[in-house]
Amino acid sequence: MKERLSTLKDSAKDSILNANTLQEIDEIRVKYLGKKGELTEISKSMRNLSPEERPVLGALINEAREVISELLENRLAEVKAIVKAEQLATETIDITLPGRKIEMGGIHPITETTNFLKGIFVDMGFDVAEGPEIELTSINFDALNIPESHPSRDLQDTFYMSENVVLRTHTSPVQVRYMSKNKPPFRMVCPGKVYRNDYDISHTPMFHQMEGLMVGENISFANLKAILTEFVTKVFGKTNVRFRPHFFPFTEPSAEMDVECVICKGKGCRLCKDSGWLEIMGCGMVDPEVLKAVGYDPEEVTGFAFGMGIERITMLRHGIDDLRAFFENDIRFLKQFK
Repeated sequence: MKERLSTLKDSAKDSILNANTLQEIDEIRVKYLGKKGELTEISKSMRNLSPEERPVLGALINEAREVISELLENRLAEVKAIVKAEQLATETIDITLPGRKIEMGGIHPITETTNFLKGIFVDMGFDVAEGPEIELTSINFDALNIPESHPSRDLQDTFYMSENVVLRTHTSPVQVRYMSKNKPPFRMVCPGKVYRNDYDISHTPMFHQMEGLMVGENISFANLKAILTEFVTKVFGKTNVRFRPHFFPFTEPSAEMDVECVICKGKGCRLCKDSGWLEIMGCGMVDPEVLKAVGYDPEEVTGFAFGMGIERITMLRHGIDDLRAFFENDIRFLKQFK
């Protein structure tokens, strides 16, 4: 394993030193240090080692991670300096040209989609709730039936402010706080920013979610399907939907909801990976343990919950294929949504 780590460091060093663009550096970072990167895969093998061997391998992995991170940081600074120098050499401004008319800005596509989705649920009788972005682990995880062994609680996935305080990883804690202050029956949605330690073409460290909750007497999966099907119809027009069995710690039974691909209409294309379907949200019946955690009696009330990524809905509505475009502040991209 020591030889494998040494070889990996040498390979990473060669790749980093030969990287000439910011994109290449980012791809190298994901390859070696990413959530599914090579160092992460080696870390998983520690479970097969004896208690005496694990600290030794752990130290070697940390040392390799530090070396690769430092190389990436240094090369990133060098490439940025080269890019800036090229811009200064090629981009000029003619100060004799007449002034340009100041254009009015427009609503960011994420904000526009958030307002659009909120409006749909408000029309269906849902309240809109908000909550803190810095959250207690007892609310972000424990109250939602997420055990300490769950991978979402790892440092690789979650930003910890301290041992018991995190940047919220989903907007579900808002549901917990809402249930603690309100008695059934009710229906609510909670849009907002969430944070996870990931960054690539389809993930960013900060993104937006909208989750919803409905609790009362005799709430069933049929109610869930009816409301979410109506919601999808208002977002994408009349289309086919399907629910696939899934697992979430805080709902049981759980499902993922798909819609017919908005591009190929179910025939199969690159966007839907030739399946004809696009996943848009997770959902399910609220787990009785979650109801108990906020003082509700599961024998008296039931409920359903759902959650979706607002960026994903925005991408589908506007045909955008790179999540990072929303956060790069390129005026050429943003002015299309005025």
